[in-house]
Amino acid sequence: MCAAERKEKDKGFRHSKSLGQNFLKDDGVIADIIEGSEIAEDDLVIEIGPGAGALTKAAADAAGKLVAIEIDKRLIPVLEARFAGRDEVEIINEDILKTDLNAIIDRDRTERGGAGKVRIIGNLPYYITTPIIMKILEEGVKADSITAMMQKEVADRISAAPGSKTYGALSVAVQYYCEVTKICDVGRHLFVPQPKVDSAVIRMDVRGEKPVEVRDEKVFFQCIKAGFGQRRKTLLNSLQGAAGADKARVEEVLSQTGIDKNRRAETLTIEEFAKLADCFAQGQ
Repeated sequence: MCAAERKEKDKGFRHSKSLGQNFLKDDGVIADIIEGSEIAEDDLVIEIGPGAGALTKAAADAAGKLVAIEIDKRLIPVLEARFAGRDEVEIINEDILKTDLNAIIDRDRTERGGAGKVRIIGNLPYYITTPIIMKILEEGVKADSITAMMQKEVADRISAAPGSKTYGALSVAVQYYCEVTKICDVGRHLFVPQPKVDSAVIRMDVRGEKPVEVRDEKVFFQCIKAGFGQRRKTLLNSLQGAAGADKARVEEVLSQTGIDKNRRAETLTIEEFAKLADCFAQGQ
């Protein structure tokens, strides 16, 4: 047990199942996360769910400024005591899903003169991993990268390529916004308390330019959602309802784009989803 977890135990701290708290206790994995996230000395780091602060300390040592956002008010005194006297570390007691991250970034840019990149890191609670990632991406948070530990199954889905069993709507959505790099796998035995599944760490570098240009992002994501909503069905059947299309319209779009109506969504590349969406959008 690492020092952070011993302190928690000494203070009678109890991990919250409802908040998905599983604290990392391995210094080697922490070092891998810091190295993999490519934090530099002028960077702003925003950490999601710092827990007892094991990753926080390593990130703060590498960065110019660190803002840790923790929802559990019981951990705030632990964090404040641990980082007392370190002006470059700021602790915020908020729900990440309700936090205005761009306001934090803009404030830092004003206070520190706009130096460095913005790196978001965190050991994400399993039950809200996807909502956290999509909030950051869909809200256009001005971050350069997101380095996150999450359930290995979710990391595999985000990283998946077309044609694989794990490739799905989440794969396409995240890869539309980011380039994804696998950093490491993390066994369940390296957490306190020990979860029932293994984890993995990935870095998502936010793209300056999207891999495809689409006429209408709303229609693009409608196609993705419809296609994977009934992934066992052929595109002719699964795409019905996308952009309000009936079966005849879907067949027309597939013919115009040269995409076989008997294929399934899991075989389509981002570029092919874009072609479909643009054709649907053109006919609206």
